[in-house]
Amino acid sequence: MDLKPLKGIHHVSAITANAKGNYHFYTKILGMRLVKKTVNQDETSMYHLFYADELGNPGTDLTFFEIPMAARTHYGRNSISMTSLRVPSDESLVFWKKRFEEYQIEHDEISNQANRLVLAFRDFEGQRLSLVSDEHKQGVAGGIPWEKSPIPKEHGVVGLGPVQLTVGRQEITGKVLTDILGFQKTQEYQDMNVFETGLGGSGAEVHIIERPDIPRERAGRGSVHHVAFRVENEEELRNWVDYITEAGYQNSGFVERYYFKSLYFREPNGLLFELATDGPGFEGDESFEHLGEKLALPPYYEHKRAEIEAKLKPLETNE
Repeated sequence: MDLKPLKGIHHVSAITANAKGNYHFYTKILGMRLVKKTVNQDETSMYHLFYADELGNPGTDLTFFEIPMAARTHYGRNSISMTSLRVPSDESLVFWKKRFEEYQIEHDEISNQANRLVLAFRDFEGQRLSLVSDEHKQGVAGGIPWEKSPIPKEHGVVGLGPVQLTVGRQEITGKVLTDILGFQKTQEYQDMNVFETGLGGSGAEVHIIERPDIPRERAGRGSVHHVAFRVENEEELRNWVDYITEAGYQNSGFVERYYFKSLYFREPNGLLFELATDGPGFEGDESFEHLGEKLALPPYYEHKRAEIEAKLKPLETNE
């Protein structure tokens, strides 16, 4: 089957136990834009919040499911163990380090990983995050920082950078990336193996470290649920559904998410991968100026709005 290469990282979806605190951290501290306040389409009693650049461009979305009773995460292997966010320059990391100190955000020192400067930090629930400098950017382009962000545009978040996986057996996850999804292994650093797809660069990389010596992660608040990779359009996604099925992987089949179309499957270490289309995007039910201000529901859930809203704790997002 003639498949086009995946274009890079589409989004990362994580778990929060506190939508209000989550909204404050990602918009007021990190300066990302809430481009969609909706619900988990598989469990409509929980919020699904999408933070991104000003347009919600594919490759810039960090999303959260709110599970109020979620316990803390016990970190370990077979996990998506680090989500990185791209910022424009090395100087941006100096700005962010000062900001984290000012707001008492837990963070590490600026370091060098895979020939880029990075700054690792944690959110208020222990979500493992890292800022990565685009000083020598190449490959997949970043997005556009939100105009109304509290962060100066020259230091604003421009999208998702490399996603790190910690697994018990690196070779089997690596084989899925290369033999099934078409990634290429490009380098190694600090026991980490780097794979990239499409145009490559920070927005198209997966980094894998093998840690058979630690327990499996017990996911909760502050953990990542899945990572999604970019597919051009619906036609291409349907080809991937056929291909993944023929390759012998149990999968979700084609899934309509309204804002994009999806396919889900698990690789042998148990990590959940999604393939998602670049469109149609987030402006189908809200104007650009008012993205994320009200609860948005796909048309096929609109008739249940009253029932869905009754189960959700109000979340003010139009300040």
